[in-house]
Amino acid sequence: MALNPEDFSTLLVEEREDRLTVLLNRPEVRNAIDQQMVDELHAVCAELEQNPKVLIIAGTDGVFASGADIGQLRERRRDDALQGINSTIFVRIAKLPMPVIAALDGYCLGGGAELAYAADFRIGTPSVRIGNPETGLGILAAAGASWRLKELVGEPKAKEILLAGAVLRAEEALRINLITGIYEAPELMDAAHALADRIARQDPLAVRITKSVFHAPAEAHPLIDTLAQGILFESQAKFDRMQAFLDKKGADKKNNKAEPESRTQK
Repeated sequence: MALNPEDFSTLLVEEREDRLTVLLNRPEVRNAIDQQMVDELHAVCAELEQNPKVLIIAGTDGVFASGADIGQLRERRRDDALQGINSTIFVRIAKLPMPVIAALDGYCLGGGAELAYAADFRIGTPSVRIGNPETGLGILAAAGASWRLKELVGEPKAKEILLAGAVLRAEEALRINLITGIYEAPELMDAAHALADRIARQDPLAVRITKSVFHAPAEAHPLIDTLAQGILFESQAKFDRMQAFLDKKGADKKNNKAEPESRTQK
């Protein structure tokens, strides 16, 4: 294991061959994101940038993350804001080579919501409450919500969340595709791992390159698609997987032919 779980105080880390599970673990403050958690998430990203794996992020004790640590946030000034403490780590998470799955339960507010928006997939429980109440605290959602949310749910709903402080329940979040599935709390992590299993069945290099191409700016297309396809056309996995597909197709065709003949012989 490249990451030592004992090195983390705000995260619970479990590593498998093809994925890494990270649980936000500050239950005494509803998993509020403080500087220590940000630093530990940077350590997770550093590992996943070197050894790409699917990342599953979830919370503990029925809460994903209630937001940034207000105690720390209250003391931050202009120079702290200009450092982009939370936005920097969320951008890094969004740019990880392999997909990121956010498994949401309970409160997913403020910085917690912005962490979820940085993921590639979001699933949740019926008790999810997701939104950005920053303007009620005299600040703005400056760690990604002000631009990611519009891409995810469209401008009218994004403005309702950002400007009017709307907090969405699970059913509405599902209806507008902010989350893509609702699962009872005991099944949430199983659902996250089932999604990770589906990703793991794909070719890892194809997944990585597809994610990069998907997030490329509009002006990069179609050139970036063509160049990326050129890379994949030379990969051994492409030849192996296509050959396996053709072999299976041939075997199925042969079996379908043999079946009527055996009936005739009877």
